[in-house]
Parts: sequence; structure tokens; C-alpha cells
Amino acid sequence: MSFFPIDPAPARLNRSELAVPGSQPNMFEKAAQSDADVVFLDLEDAVAPDEKPQARKNIIKALNELDWGKKTMSLRINGLDTHYMYRDVVDVVEQAGERLDLIMIPKVGTAADVYAVDMLVTQIEDAKGYKKRIGFEHIIETALGMQNINEIAAASKRNESLHFGVADYAASTRARTTVIGGVNEHYSVLTDKLADGSRQVHWGDMWHYALSRMVVAARANGLRPVDGPFGDFSDPDGYKAAAYRAAVLGCEGKWAIHPSQIALANEVMSPSAAEVERAQRILDAMAKAEAEGKGAVSLDGRLIDYASIRQAEVLVAKARQIAA
Repeated sequence: MSFFPIDPAPARLNRSELAVPGSQPNMFEKAAQSDADVVFLDLEDAVAPDEKPQARKNIIKALNELDWGKKTMSLRINGLDTHYMYRDVVDVVEQAGERLDLIMIPKVGTAADVYAVDMLVTQIEDAKGYKKRIGFEHIIETALGMQNINEIAAASKRNESLHFGVADYAASTRARTTVIGGVNEHYSVLTDKLADGSRQVHWGDMWHYALSRMVVAARANGLRPVDGPFGDFSDPDGYKAAAYRAAVLGCEGKWAIHPSQIALANEVMSPSAAEVERAQRILDAMAKAEAEGKGAVSLDGRLIDYASIRQAEVLVAKARQIAA
């Protein structure tokens, strides 16, 4: 391992992150009673411009009066390029900051964007005498943000997670798609002719590079990588496939833009009983090997070594976190 230390973000369950528009308070109670690990109350894209002032009031009231249990509560503010952002931060943090765990910053483009919000939040917290510090979630959803992702990830000690905002990212990069997440039949490869003269089409994942880059930037800075929305909430199989791809790359959570997606995210982003059982067997086998003075051993016909321990420890720790 490098001598350079990485301070991990607070260990929060982040398997499912439910989006709830601040302009629809009738949805708040259901969100509070849901199984989502994180709820973000939205003041940005899901709220029309004329409704933003009232949405702030709705969110302040909900944070102060509703029982959200042990849920992690986040607030998606408007972008720094709007005149709504400063009032989002000032009003909500001043009036309901003690129940707020995270602020989600959309369309982060540079490290200076993070610094600007950090400065504002710090002043409010100090003025109000808050003991708890609010963390930051950053949505990487522009070409500029992806270009500067490493600097963004390291820009503040408040940083906790990076999220991939697929729809705005597609617009920013001029990608030829109008769906939110999912796959595209034109992002595919064509095989050479087979013996019978036919050719097969293999679809690919057009978001693989962006997600993978985000995961690396997040993990290199001790942050949680979280996959963003999947727009077709009538397609649970498509959602699970997208979530599994993200999980394989290293993401530990996915957005739910509809309550029906919460259980899907929790299922996919939780290690299965079989995975946990095998991980525990690896730890047990390596503990025995270490006691015998060995640095590696075979299990089920496969080599396992100290790298295997680190992989197994991640799974077992996640299972314990979920159980707790």
C-alpha cells in the first residue's frame, strides 16, 4: 500500500437513495416510512421555478416535524449558476440543519464549486452553534465535472460520495440518447460472419467508462460511489441489470426515483448470503494458513492470499453494517 493515507468518509449505508420532490409534501410521509437508506429532498430538477420558495418551506417543515427514523437525510440544492442556490442553503441549514446529514450539490464542475458551498455551510454552522458537520454529495453530470473529477473528490473534508447523473451527463456530452440510464442498441459490436453466414450483435454499456472513472476517483479519496437514476421505473429487470453493472464496478448504491426501485437497489447492493458465507470461509482459511506460517492457501481449487482477505473483509463488513 502507498504511504499516502486515505481518510474514509463516514460509514453510512447508501444502497438506495430515494429522490423526493420538495414541492410534493404528500410524498414525505411515505418516504419516511420506506426502506430507503438515504432520502434526498429535492429543490432542483424536480421542482418548477415558481414552486421553489414553497418547496424550501415544505422541506424545512418536514425535516423538523416528521420522524425520519435512522434515515440519512440529504438536500439537493439548485446549481451554483442559479440565484436559487444561496437561499436553498441559508434557509434550510439555518432552520433545519440539525436534522440534515448531507447536501447534494448538482452539476459540480470544479473544485471551486465545492469550496463555495463549503464556505457558506461552515459560516452557517458556526453562527448557529451546530455540533454536527453536514457532509457533501456531488453529482458528476457534466463533461466539465468529469474532467475535474479527481480535484472535486478531494476538494473538501465534507465530501462523502460521488454520484453519476446520467441524464445531464448525456446532454453535456451530446450523447445520442433520450433515455435516463439503460442501454442503447447502437452501442454494440457486430461479430464476424459465423459458419452459416450470420452475424451476432452484442450490446455494450455506454456508461461503463464514466461510471468506472467515477468509482476510481471516489475510492481514491475515501468516498462512496453511487450510481444515479434509471428512468424507466416500469422495467425492474432493466433497473436491476444496471444496478448489478454498477455494483460490479464498485458502486455501493443506486438512486430510486420511484418507491418500487428501493427494494431492488437494496437487494442488488447487499451481498448475498452465499457471497458472505464464502467470504467468511476465505477469512477462516487464511487465519488457519497464517497460524501455520503460510502466506497463501487453496480453497475450493482456487488460490487465496492476503489480497483475498481484503476482498472478503469488504463483503463481511458490509453484511455486518446492513445487519446493524
